[in-house]
Amino acid sequence: MGLPLATDVTVAVTSPILMSTDGFQRWCRIIALLLGGLSGGFPVSAGPGNPALPDALRVVLAETRPLEHARGPRLPLLILPISHTLRGVPQVQTEEALKELNLRGIGYSVSWSPADPDASIAEALRIARCQRKLGMHVIADATACLHSFFDGADALLHVDDSGAVFAETSFGGKLGCPFTLEPRVPVIRERIDRFVRAYRDAGLPLDLVFADWEIDGPIEWNDAWANSKRCRRCRDNVVALSDFRAFQRRLREIRSALQRRAFSEPVLAQFPRALVGNYGVYPNDGYRYWYDYFEREGPPGAPVRMDHHARYREWVQEFGPCGYTLAMPVIYTWYPTFHWYDFSTGDYRWIYNLLLNASNAGRHTPSQVPILPFVHWTTTAPPPNPDPAVRQLDARAYQELLWHLLLRGHDTFFLWCLPEELRSEVRLLHPVYAESLAHREFLDHGVPITFEVPTIPGSVVSGLRWKDQVLVRRTDFSGTTSDLDFALPEGGRVRVSAVGGLQVLPVASTRPAVVLPDGLRQ
Repeated sequence: MGLPLATDVTVAVTSPILMSTDGFQRWCRIIALLLGGLSGGFPVSAGPGNPALPDALRVVLAETRPLEHARGPRLPLLILPISHTLRGVPQVQTEEALKELNLRGIGYSVSWSPADPDASIAEALRIARCQRKLGMHVIADATACLHSFFDGADALLHVDDSGAVFAETSFGGKLGCPFTLEPRVPVIRERIDRFVRAYRDAGLPLDLVFADWEIDGPIEWNDAWANSKRCRRCRDNVVALSDFRAFQRRLREIRSALQRRAFSEPVLAQFPRALVGNYGVYPNDGYRYWYDYFEREGPPGAPVRMDHHARYREWVQEFGPCGYTLAMPVIYTWYPTFHWYDFSTGDYRWIYNLLLNASNAGRHTPSQVPILPFVHWTTTAPPPNPDPAVRQLDARAYQELLWHLLLRGHDTFFLWCLPEELRSEVRLLHPVYAESLAHREFLDHGVPITFEVPTIPGSVVSGLRWKDQVLVRRTDFSGTTSDLDFALPEGGRVRVSAVGGLQVLPVASTRPAVVLPDGLRQ
């Protein structure tokens, strides 16, 4: 997620929205290799009498172990490279693979493909029946259905003062005018409706539907503002177009309405308890602390908040207007992040930014809304000749970060990675998820005790309070060894030692002791 990925190869690689510069096509070629697994394109090996499973699925099963603690109703761990990999696998082996995933607390998603809806629906229902039988969540990826609102037609492009049409190309594709998209809504919505109806008519549940809908629809970054100023239709529809905030609000209103009307509403109309979300859409504090691979800093005149060399952009509250019921923040080690900060501790350059973003989502997402963060450890989207000074985040520090996400209100993890990264990514991710289930009472019922992020390398503390105890984790980035006396927001204190790891601590009262006449203390 974040890098180009769709579960239908034809849509992902040939869509006019997704074709772009040489660098971006390089990513498409990489993703095409990844998507080879959807049709058995990965190299496979199997013993006599055993089916050949796609390589991604075999790697995940080999690198993980069955859970020692019950998952209960908690959301499973999701791993995008195994999505839809069971297509074409015989039924008996499909059920066995899903059973093994379920034992490990790992979910499985199918991909809805409008390019071949009948076959895609048949596969989706086949998997859903297996998942219901095993007590698994029924999960679907709707990305391919949403591409593309901007389908390349001239009628959807910008128009200049002379009447000539022109495209927005700074995102690596052919986007157009935000005020032309109304006729596309019923087209996209019907794609979603068709799949949703199939589940309903088959009497099958639909628990979670996600999308990676990014480089489509109205986007305000890169050259979009300048091109909208050239477009006479945009000038007619945006009051105070010279004000970036006005421009951003108007575009995000349209973008949110597209997602609500064509995606979340048709799902929730038939399955009102379903979790529906899109990559990078989550409640926030009005700022975004990361840049996606297709985004440049700027444009000039857009308001930002400076932090060291980082430029945090103002963000619009789009989660509610999209109608989503699942928050999906992005916790990726984006390559430029390392040089945004001057901390001498290299790992803290990553941790500081990633924890800012994770805490932003954790603090502002209502407790009844699950948080499913996309995570990625390997340095994300480096240039062809990366700076050798950019050091990858230490593996143990990454696992510490994952623990802090859980202790700041995130519910599980959603791994995106490239094929060659899958083994190492899963080795780090799955143990944290599996071990966390030993503390399900805190995860299910606890309230985060802090969202603070130290502005210099120091002690990072996160925890969940449940009843009169706190499940807490402390990670030190400055060599501090003294205990910390930590005040809790709902009253009381805990003393957090520097031993590391998880600690279950009693809450100490902050009320002053009262000495009674008989010597008893209250």
